Amino acid sequence: MTTKENEAAALPLASIFPIASDISPAGHLRIGGCDTLALVERYGTPLYVFDEATLRHQARAFLGEFSRRYPDTTVRYAAKAYINGALARLFAEEGLSLDVVSGGELALALANGFRADRIEFHGNNKTPQEMEEALRAGIGRVVLDNYDEIELLEATAARLNVRQAAILRVGPNVDPHTHGHTTTGLLDSKFGLPIPTGQAEEGLRRALAAPHIDLLGIHAHLGSPIFETKPYPQAIAVMADFALAMKQMHGFDCREFSPGGGFAVQYVTDTPAPEPAIYAEAITSALRDAFTGRELPLPHLSIEPGRSLIGRAGVALYTVGSRKEIPDVRTYVSVDGGMADNIRPAIYGSKYEALVAGRPLAAAEETVTIAGKYCESGDVLIRDIALPPLKAGDVLAIPASGAYCLAMASNYNLALGPAVVLVAEGRARLVRRRETYEDLMQRDVFEDGDVIG
Repeated sequence: MTTKENEAAALPLASIFPIASDISPAGHLRIGGCDTLALVERYGTPLYVFDEATLRHQARAFLGEFSRRYPDTTVRYAAKAYINGALARLFAEEGLSLDVVSGGELALALANGFRADRIEFHGNNKTPQEMEEALRAGIGRVVLDNYDEIELLEATAARLNVRQAAILRVGPNVDPHTHGHTTTGLLDSKFGLPIPTGQAEEGLRRALAAPHIDLLGIHAHLGSPIFETKPYPQAIAVMADFALAMKQMHGFDCREFSPGGGFAVQYVTDTPAPEPAIYAEAITSALRDAFTGRELPLPHLSIEPGRSLIGRAGVALYTVGSRKEIPDVRTYVSVDGGMADNIRPAIYGSKYEALVAGRPLAAAEETVTIAGKYCESGDVLIRDIALPPLKAGDVLAIPASGAYCLAMASNYNLALGPAVVLVAEGRARLVRRRETYEDLMQRDVFEDGDVIG
């Protein structure tokens, strides 16, 4: 194939790879103007590549589509999908707020200049230390998940002599039709206070009675990833009924409202995800109808996209190693990463696509299973995928790897955490270096034992 033909060729899986992905003149996969084989030569593998154009595009799409339909909207990036210093600064530049679920995420955001009043603190078991850190920082919102957190927030705010803005997480008992491990809005969930049991009402009553808590509104999160829009209007209707009942019974003024996030991202060719505009239309129209139909003032809307902002932006690059063929059974091709950097296939049964980075246009001639290098039989990244013949040294690119891969990564088998680069317009910036053996051992200590008790 000539250089001219390479430049004109369409990239396979273009709807799943980052928007700034194409084929280089050399016939290689290119992301953000950077040849992936050149990135591998410079930074090694496993390597996670994030496309800045996709990140900014998704942030602007969610802000634009929701604000156009419902101007009083805040878009909070759910940091648990994956966060580091460079991403925190990028999302702040794009006008996003932030949703954190730990003291570590809060500390990282603050250290990178994210304004505390634009941060919301989620989670079902905030520690006393985390709660105090959040209030001392001037956190914008605390999401109250249960009775104990209401007591903890009131006690902490009283000790610090502040009145803290908060919202109450409720369970609307709506099924989002996603994986059981990521379903969070049903009655049987560790998150939030269920509406049907009366526990949400009791939690709201306690929060309203707490002098150092300013209860602004209610929040629900149904789960993730949600590939259909129907669950959102269903949940909004349930929550609006609750808001009306609480106004009539307790004088509650629902000034803020959040249906959470959970918006999907496309992982495989046969399961496309709705565009931000589709979610925006479903949520904002349902919110207007629900509140005006009950003669309630329209509240401030807050949404929390996570994977849908960052999932498509990330691509994992691996180097192919060993190959094992079992006649009439399966062919395993192993790569130099796996469940230590992406545990999603092992715990969720998540499915992915892949390309050979050096030969993205090559015809698929065999069906193989892409295995990780870690000592678990379940360490399989992709089962039974059709690819060109793979040999040791080939670079495999797995798209849609931006969310919940690095965020849930581990040092299993004392694996070294992969490097992360941010690419844009032909330039690559290292935003997280690869771990070293020294990193793995630096927290080990050999102290003399202390007498305890």
